[in-house]
Amino acid sequence: MTHILAIDQGTTSTRAIIFDAALRPKASDQEEFTQHFPDSGWVEHDVADLWDTTVRTCRAVLEKAGLTAADIAGIGITNQRETTLVWDRETGEPVHRAIVWQDRRTAAFCRDMAEHEPMITARTGLLMDPYFSSTKLRWILENVDGAHARAEAGKLAFGTVDSYLIWKLTDGSAHVTDATNAARTMLYNIHEGRWDSDICALFGIPLAMLPEVRDCASDFGTTSLLGGTTPVLGVAGDQQAATLGQACFERGMLKSTYGTGCFALLNTGETAVTSSNRLLGTIAYQLDGKVTYALEGSIFIAGAVVQWLRDGLGIIGSAAETQALAEQADPQQRLYLVPAFTGLGAPHWDPDARGAMFGITRGTGPAELARAALESVGYQTRDLLEAMAADMGGLGDTVLRVDGGMSASDWSMQFLADIIGAPVDRPQVVETTALGAAWLAGMRAGVVGGPEEFAKSWAQERRFEPQMAATDRDARYGGWADAVRRTLGPLG
Repeated sequence: MTHILAIDQGTTSTRAIIFDAALRPKASDQEEFTQHFPDSGWVEHDVADLWDTTVRTCRAVLEKAGLTAADIAGIGITNQRETTLVWDRETGEPVHRAIVWQDRRTAAFCRDMAEHEPMITARTGLLMDPYFSSTKLRWILENVDGAHARAEAGKLAFGTVDSYLIWKLTDGSAHVTDATNAARTMLYNIHEGRWDSDICALFGIPLAMLPEVRDCASDFGTTSLLGGTTPVLGVAGDQQAATLGQACFERGMLKSTYGTGCFALLNTGETAVTSSNRLLGTIAYQLDGKVTYALEGSIFIAGAVVQWLRDGLGIIGSAAETQALAEQADPQQRLYLVPAFTGLGAPHWDPDARGAMFGITRGTGPAELARAALESVGYQTRDLLEAMAADMGGLGDTVLRVDGGMSASDWSMQFLADIIGAPVDRPQVVETTALGAAWLAGMRAGVVGGPEEFAKSWAQERRFEPQMAATDRDARYGGWADAVRRTLGPLG
């Protein structure tokens, strides 16, 4: 039993990867699933899609690797965070589609509750925003017939995606989560390490619905999914798993993951930093009962803007085409795309903002659109780093470790280094989210070493050094800041 299975359940697809004892990927399988948009700013998933794609990819990757359940020492799970599920404890049937982290349907309620934000932030590190699970959970309880009464009677369970997958994997015997996922619900006191009864009462959420919270590396139950008895030994929300996969164990280390959204996490050690610039204080990871905190900036649309070019506009056939298009773009055109398709995240936190484009001319075409889309991710990342520097009194000699699908684009990563004015390091294993989950499970199983040993194994594939002149960098960023200002507020 020297292999680890990592389940990476993301926003647009589910992936399963098998790692060997040296944490090298041996085989992988991935399957996309349908996104549902029932109203403006609403995003949902069919819960069956989350489970069915998990089952199929896990079984497929085992076959690809030529392994059996006897070869798997443990399973690590990483997942899209904040996405909210409620299901019947007896049947396991969901009472509603999963409400995705991008969903903004509770924006008006959040505005009405603004007076409670100081208390909520002090306890959870989070802002009063539709992004987090609590108001999504409240919406389900208020809008599904009989749901609140059933929840009060202990008949319904709430969970983020990890909780639901574990429930299904263990045939309903384990209703659990880890500290990093709990910290993203806006119901969990990150300083005291418990569900906050006052916040739950404020939102009308019965405590009985909530899962038990455990360390990121722990015993989460066993499953027969693979044909034998396999333990689930590691769990972390996707951005925290990527932080682990990037070996950001030291205070001051910084990573940014480019998937559907973009998420930058700065390790703040034993200190939970309260942001003055509308960033989030959160849990980076919890091992052996000890919490390590992080400062996080969240961008809702990163890789999703490339999907929009493909699926919405039809100007590309695949994501890989964007780099060639960007290289062909007219360098004299300064086009800004603000991809506020579901509002703006940090540091603006404007759920009513919507996407906009500035600087269009008669010469604007697919190449310029592609370049603006890729540049928007770099600009938004700089927004986050500027806010982090303000909160921390500077970031020193920043080196940004990057991962996720979009980090494979050399053009995008070079622009990122140019616009933030700091080196960008891309690791040899860019799927660090799955790697982090695999490391947690492998460490718990005794297959791999602890943090120090794992950190030594981190390897750089390429460093991108900034090449843009400071005057050009600041001028471009100033144009971006102006575009964002014009976008803020209802309907831009």
